[in-house]
Amino acid sequence: MAFFDYRDGILHAEDVPLPRIAEAVGTPVHVYSAAALRHAAYGFSAALAPLPVARRAFAVKANPNIALLRLLAECGYGADIVSGGELAHAIAAGMKPQDIVFSGVGKTDREMIEALDAGIGQFNLELEEEGQVLSDLARVRGVRAPVVLRVNPDVDAGTHAKIATGQRETKFGVPIDAAPAIYARLARLDGLDLRGIAVHIGSQLRDLTPMERAFTRIGDLVRTLRAAGHGVSDVDLGGGLGIAYAPDETAPSFEDYAGMVGRVTRNWNVALTFEPGRAIVGAAGLLLTRVIWVKPGVTHPYVIVDAAMNDLMRPALYDAFHRFAAVAPRGGRMQAHIAGPICETGDSFARGREIDAVRRGDLAVFHTTGAYGAAMASTYNCRAVSPQLLVDGDEYRIVGERGTVIDRAA
Repeated sequence: MAFFDYRDGILHAEDVPLPRIAEAVGTPVHVYSAAALRHAAYGFSAALAPLPVARRAFAVKANPNIALLRLLAECGYGADIVSGGELAHAIAAGMKPQDIVFSGVGKTDREMIEALDAGIGQFNLELEEEGQVLSDLARVRGVRAPVVLRVNPDVDAGTHAKIATGQRETKFGVPIDAAPAIYARLARLDGLDLRGIAVHIGSQLRDLTPMERAFTRIGDLVRTLRAAGHGVSDVDLGGGLGIAYAPDETAPSFEDYAGMVGRVTRNWNVALTFEPGRAIVGAAGLLLTRVIWVKPGVTHPYVIVDAAMNDLMRPALYDAFHRFAAVAPRGGRMQAHIAGPICETGDSFARGREIDAVRRGDLAVFHTTGAYGAAMASTYNCRAVSPQLLVDGDEYRIVGERGTVIDRAA
């Protein structure tokens, strides 16, 4: 199902032609499709329907826009958060506190207190001392914090090194071989309601094999913990399901993923939590930009666009691929480098790529930017933070204003 498609030679977001958006709000601008977001959210839920699901907690780090979070709340999603700011966004969007999961390796005392006071549904503990501190904070408030212990299964996710989290030397979770002893000590703390285990091995996984290997190890750990007399009622399987960015890429379907989970967890007798992010919102957004110059180069021309690495960091940070296309293609093709205006050689989106032929003033888009696009934006070079716009059918509205360094300092 296409939510961004060409009609009479013009690229549309649902029923809105992109030139209309560019004329109304300028460029660059992040454009989201409400229908695409709902389609992915309901599709993921439908795939999981045969499983004993405790929570579908959207990974807010992928896109914390409150308007999008509100749509997801309407679709029955809670939030996977990693900061007090994300907690505030989730609650402002109407997500139920009991459906909020607090992940992350660096929770501060203040953030844990805020989450306790909000009554969130789960803390994912990253180290034993964190559990001890959280227990003390909870006891002072006369409550018991609902927690699971995040385990590092020492599985190579087969993804980019900077977004892999499941190998022994990463900063996340406790080593799986140390987990039984740590679990036993945490279970004795009065301020904790220790319910089970969490795991997350990385992001943008387009092969289910590493996930299945990690989940199998978690199943073995669940059996070990129960054999030692511990209760295990919940397992958080994290997120990380990848999507296709390049035309020749493939990614697992929600049904394939749910089938694998069902097979591996069949005899666990637990409630499962899922933390999808990119898989829900990635394809629901694009970055609309305008060509400033087509500059001659030694081997290929440079297409200089008004979007930059401060609008879309992934190519500079991960050498990530985002498909580039003209909004109103003329039919020709060209081979070019694509770059932004920031004073860094790293402000580059593509090298020597075959693209639609473009010239100065043309509109173009980077596709599949709904995840980790606007979420990672900055004001480097004193550039304005680009606005965000939500399309729903033939209507659209601004859901994130354009902002500058001066605005932030005022």
